[in-house]
Amino acid sequence: MPRHALVLRLLLILLALGFAGAVRAAGSVELVVPDELRPLLVKHLDFLDRRTDEIDAAGRVALLRRARKEVEEILATEGYFSASIEGDEADDDFRIVVTPGVRSTISSVRLDFAGDLSRDEGDRPARLAALREAWGLPVGQPFRQADWDAAKQRVLDALSAREYAAAAITDSEALIDPATASAALSVTVDSGPVFRFGPLEITGLVDYDRSLIERYRPPTPGEPYSQERLLLFQSALQNTTYFASVVVDIDRHSATPEAAPVRVQVTEAKPRRVGFGFGVSSNTGYRVETSYRDAHFFDRAYNLVSGLRIEQRRQLVYADVFLPPSLDGALDSVGVLAEHTNIAGLQTQRQSIGVVRTLPSGNIENRFALNYQHEALAPDGSLSTRRSALTANWSWTHRSVDSILDPHHGHVLNLQLGGASQVLLSDRNFARVYGRYQQFLPAFDRDVIILRAEGGITIAASRDGVPQDFLFRTGGAQTVRGYAYQSLGVTDGSATVGGRYLAVTSAEYVHWYKGDWGVAAFVDAGNANDERKLFKMNLGYGMGPRWKSPAGPIAVDLAYGQADHRVRLQFSIAIAF
Repeated sequence: MPRHALVLRLLLILLALGFAGAVRAAGSVELVVPDELRPLLVKHLDFLDRRTDEIDAAGRVALLRRARKEVEEILATEGYFSASIEGDEADDDFRIVVTPGVRSTISSVRLDFAGDLSRDEGDRPARLAALREAWGLPVGQPFRQADWDAAKQRVLDALSAREYAAAAITDSEALIDPATASAALSVTVDSGPVFRFGPLEITGLVDYDRSLIERYRPPTPGEPYSQERLLLFQSALQNTTYFASVVVDIDRHSATPEAAPVRVQVTEAKPRRVGFGFGVSSNTGYRVETSYRDAHFFDRAYNLVSGLRIEQRRQLVYADVFLPPSLDGALDSVGVLAEHTNIAGLQTQRQSIGVVRTLPSGNIENRFALNYQHEALAPDGSLSTRRSALTANWSWTHRSVDSILDPHHGHVLNLQLGGASQVLLSDRNFARVYGRYQQFLPAFDRDVIILRAEGGITIAASRDGVPQDFLFRTGGAQTVRGYAYQSLGVTDGSATVGGRYLAVTSAEYVHWYKGDWGVAAFVDAGNANDERKLFKMNLGYGMGPRWKSPAGPIAVDLAYGQADHRVRLQFSIAIAF
């Protein structure tokens, strides 16, 4: 293209753009307002995109009248009560000029209380003082309608959350003086009477009877009302498999507040469900599984959980029946399992049956189990063996973390003790002691340091005759990364089998970026062996990304095992287990 033709084309494009800009600007409604208030007004005013060349003189007067009304109302919510809104015509433009004036501030606050709380008895004066101290809109603060509403709601919530379920605001007033740009606030709150829990009133039960509800620790009649107590009870019911929805509340207009009925409204869930799933693990390979659940097993509130899982290195079929909690909160279950594994050159066939009782209490969980199992071992390059054991086991867990699925602060401690005797259907006398500790330490604003240590010992004359579950192997994701799953242990032929001693330590630093992504660096060390004198820690270290999934942070690690000089890709869900 000739040079002069190119220049001419560019000039024509520039003229066209300039003309288009002029057309857009001509006849447009322009808002002139301080920058800090512009987003608020633009968000709520829907006439700013109108073209004034389509509005006659009478229409402009009406538009200015509308603008004054709407802008004054919007600015009043932010504490501007002396705003000036004027119209200004320049050429073909029509401008709305907003001068907000002085913002009103709180000049005085008066909080009055009536009802039971106003009595000068017990802890009432201290509670009143705390409510006044916590008032969220103090003298000198700018007045905003949203802050005013929130401050009143916080007072009401603080009262109605405990004892005073019928608390209400009977009067509130914000007197605005535009001349002095001040706001005088007054609120009167009636606490009403003290409420205590009364009897349960249950609706919605069809397949189950009310005894099932009573097993989940409802509020005791006569117990002082607490919103938190109701939510805990509701959550306990909602977290079961029996109900699709649960609503728990009290009658806040009860004629007997000293025994207000606790209303429980439930919708029962479909008791029978079939599930299918698939996945992959760096420990056991690809996985497919199917499950069947029946929450009304034998026409009782027994919860059957059964399934078939097929993995590359493990296959199992299982069935567990969970009973509803006892009146003292104990959770009982009975289960059977058949399993085949082929891990680190060791093939294992195991069948077991057992009963478990779990006693949760706040952050502490006690678990007692009695289990009979038979297993057949076939190590590559060595002799096959069989062993049986009737074992008694105790597990104690203290979990104190800010979040189980995304922990940044706290710790988890687990201690286990178990064993068997030849007198009671076992091939060998043995005892097993195990402990695991995880510490989560916050670093900077978003990062976290994770420290982990675990160790165990099986007390027995030898490992022969002891089931693999009561010996130790390690290696793989969530243990000593950089080594194949359960590849650290005792060599038997060309296979790795369990030993009587275990020790593992780990340190990890996770840096979280904005959003759900992070990166971690770690160092692991550990081993399992059968002789303390020959015990040697194997080192593994590496790094990898983290992603906060709904099930917890997913960890994908590239780890180097120093002992066997190999790099492995390993992944897991890094929760506080």
